[in-house]
Parts: sequence; structure tokens; C-alpha cells
Amino acid sequence: MKEVYVAKTASRGIAAAGVLKYQEPDYTPQSGDVTDEQIETEKEKFEKAREAVKAVLADWVSQNEIFAAHLEILDDFTLQDGIYSKIEGEHKNVQAALHDTIEELAAVFAMTDDDYMCERAADIRDVGKRLMAELKGISLPDLGSLSKEAIVVARDLYPSDTVKINPDFVKGIITEEGGVTSHVSIIAKSMNIPTLVGVGPLLEGLNEDAVICMDAERGMIIIDPDEATLADYQMRKESYEKERLRLQSLRNTPAVTKDGKRISLCANVGNLEDIQKALEMNIDGIGLFRSEFLYMENTHFPTEEEQFQVYSKAAALCPGELTIRTLDIGGDKELSYFEFDKEENPFLGWRAIRISLDMKDMFKQQLRAILRASNFGHVRIMFPMIISIEEFRAAREAVEECKAELKAEGKAYDEGIELGMMIETPASVLLAQEFAREADFFSIGTNDLTQYLLAIDRGNKKLADKYDYLHPAVLRAISQVIEAGHREGIKVGMCGEMAGDYRAVKMLLEMGLDEFSMSAGNIDYVREQICG
Repeated sequence: MKEVYVAKTASRGIAAAGVLKYQEPDYTPQSGDVTDEQIETEKEKFEKAREAVKAVLADWVSQNEIFAAHLEILDDFTLQDGIYSKIEGEHKNVQAALHDTIEELAAVFAMTDDDYMCERAADIRDVGKRLMAELKGISLPDLGSLSKEAIVVARDLYPSDTVKINPDFVKGIITEEGGVTSHVSIIAKSMNIPTLVGVGPLLEGLNEDAVICMDAERGMIIIDPDEATLADYQMRKESYEKERLRLQSLRNTPAVTKDGKRISLCANVGNLEDIQKALEMNIDGIGLFRSEFLYMENTHFPTEEEQFQVYSKAAALCPGELTIRTLDIGGDKELSYFEFDKEENPFLGWRAIRISLDMKDMFKQQLRAILRASNFGHVRIMFPMIISIEEFRAAREAVEECKAELKAEGKAYDEGIELGMMIETPASVLLAQEFAREADFFSIGTNDLTQYLLAIDRGNKKLADKYDYLHPAVLRAISQVIEAGHREGIKVGMCGEMAGDYRAVKMLLEMGLDEFSMSAGNIDYVREQICG
């Protein structure tokens, strides 16, 4: 019997079953360049493969909207342009051109240490994998063909690997790589399949006839358990299922504390699909809409109209507030179509509101789109990385300029739209009282705040054990911010990882936090802590 402890729970639950080792085919592109005469033939190969993959994905869209995003990737001009330029300009064969282009596009997201954004690279690679399989004429593994219960163990899984999964047979998923915010994790949650990701090397030493017990609540894997352990896990699984159903039954219960305070339970999202998923949890609204996805998934700075189409649909979907954070790029978030200057310390460099205020035309395009969308719901604007009163006033002045322009053009918007800010730097903590006199609301971003307060790079694995948002300095800062906001009569929310940590809920309630915004999968657990 061997025990393995895991840090990343993607989908809670308990399972015990035999192992299915998921082995992927070889996607290595063929070697060799092409001649001028072969260029058109290679381009035709790509177009044929793309049409074949589109046909498959179109059938899957009805099963899961994730594949609508995959279809958009297939139709993205950036993909075709990248492949064609490598075939025509570098004389690469279509397989090599596809491989290099996919890796370049995925790298834009993979380089960030934001798990949510990093996992978007998996969607791009998933599309690339299907295209490569089509070009190479190879069949992909099918998890829908299982006929007995199993725990699937893989190096990594992509959405197209899991679309045919039958939860009657797939009792658990374990991956060596991957993150908790991936689409595979989302699919696993929707099927109530316990899932642990990023567990490190496991496949190589695992026998085909092995049995695994997994606890995706505590992050534990037991390989080849004894009979007593196996029986214990079966009992715990039954108890867990009863508890899960009980928590689901609380979704229609308002998040009200024992002393009668109504707490807003909101979700962090990056697109319309995320909002639709979060609505299933009976949320009060969206506490963080990451607008940078519109920029990172594009081939150009999105126009006002392109942004308006997304924001207005999001506003119409939301039952309550829709808090849109203005563009937060720089640091670890780059754009494929815009070159950033090399910086020694990008996290301390030209990023977020600093970029927006310097590139005012681009900033005003976004603000105009948000303002127009405010006519379709309760929209709020939130500025990231503010460190001075002057910055906040400059951002507010840009909003006022856009209001005047829209009014002159006869375009509707919410005259009283709320303007808030992220509290995520030591400067914003120390100046919280002054900021609270000017902002309509605060949202504490514990991810960056912890990083800056503790002087720890949150992406540095060697320091992972020291990066702790429960550190006394972070807790004191949070308490000070909430007190400052309440003294000036504004609400204070939180949209960092800490907001979704059920261990911290009681503490944050005692501090007076008004709003918890988190990944949708944590809402059931946080709701219970608030009401309990």
C-alpha cells in the first residue's frame, strides 16, 4: 500500500476502483521541409483537417458549450495565418507548421502564473491535438468505450478526451499535469467525478491491475489499499454523496449569517460560458469579470463594438451585479499582437491601470463598451492595481469623458454606474481610508496582495509553502481595509482565492466582509459556512 498526497483538488469526491492508464498516441510532427511546388498541397491538407475537426466539434457543442470556444479557435484567423506563414515563408510541412503555431498561441496563456488563464492554453492544445491526429491519420483514445468501473490516470486530459465519459464507469480522474481551473476540471465537476490534478509522476510505476482509493476532499491517493482501507473508503464515499446532495439542497437558501447579515455570494468568470455555469449555483452576481480574456484571445485590441456585444450579453445574463474589471494585462499576462518592453520585474512594472491610463484611446474604447452595456443590467466598473488617489481620479475622469461622448451621441447608459477598485497593493491598504471616500466599492484581490505584502513571487514553486494568504500580515491588512470601507459607508468584497476557501469564511465574516466572489465550484461550501 502506497500513499500519495496531492495539493490540487479539481473536483471533490471519494472513489475506489481499478486503474485505467490513459495512453495518448504519438503526436510528433513529421520532419522535413517542403518545396515551393508543395506549398499549396500542404495548405490544402490543413484546410481538409480543419473541416473534419469542425464537423466533429459541431456535434459536440450540444453536449457541452466548451466546444463552441474550440470552434472559435479553429476559425480564428491567427491560427490559419500562423500556419500559412510557416508553410509559405519557412517552407515547413503542415504538421510542423501546426505544431509550432499551436505552441506559440498556447504560450501566450501558459506563461502566466494565473491558473485560470494558464489553463486556457489547454484548449488551444486540444484543438491542435485533434488537427494533428487528423493530419497523421491516427485514432484518438475513447473513454466512452469503458465497460467496467475505473479510475482514469493520465499525463493530462483535454476536453475532447472527456466528452464521451460515462460517469457510471469513470469513478475518478487523476492527472500528472493540469490545473484546477481547466475545462476538464469543469466537466468533471458537472459529472460529480472526483478529480485530482497536477499530482506529478505516477503513471510509470503504476501497474495495469492496480487498485486506487482517492480522496479528492483531502487530496490523498492510496495505491493498492488493503481490505480494511478499501472498505473504509467505500463507507466514506457513501457519506460524501449524502453530504453533497445536502449542500446542493441549500442553493436556494439566501446567504444570511446567524446575526441576520445578508452576504453577497458571487462568481469570478472570464466569459459568457463561465457565467452560465455559475448561474447553476444560484449566485447573487458576478464579482469579477476578467475582461483581459477578450484581449488575450484576440488577434487585435478588441473594438468597442466587439466588447459591447460580450458585456451586454453578460449583463443580461446576470441576476444581480456584473463587476467588470478593466484591462489587467502586463506582468505575466501578454498579448500575441502587442510587444511589451522587457522588464526586470514585470509584476512591479507597466501593467493593469498603468497601461490603460497611458493608452487612453484603448482605455476609452473599453469604458464606452462597458457604459453602453450598463443599460442592460447592474454593471459596475472596477479598476485594477490602483496605488494613488491621482490614478483613481484619472480613471474616473476617463469614465466621465466617455459618458459625455455617449450622451452627445444619444447612446444609453447607467448615469449612476458604480466605480470601484481592487485592493491588491500595500499602497492601497495604507490609503484605504482616502480611497473609500472616492470609490463606490472595494474588492480585495488576495492573490496579488499576498504576493506584494510578503515579497513572495506567487509563481515560484520553491516558495509555495511560504505564500500564505492566512499570514498575520495579510489578515491584518484585510481587516484594516474592511474597517476603512465601512467607516466611509461603502461595501467591501473579496475576489481572490481566499474568498473561496471555506476555512477562512468565519474569519472574514467576523471582519465584516460584505461579498465573497470565487470560482463557482466553491460556492456551495462557502454558502454553508455563511449560513451555519
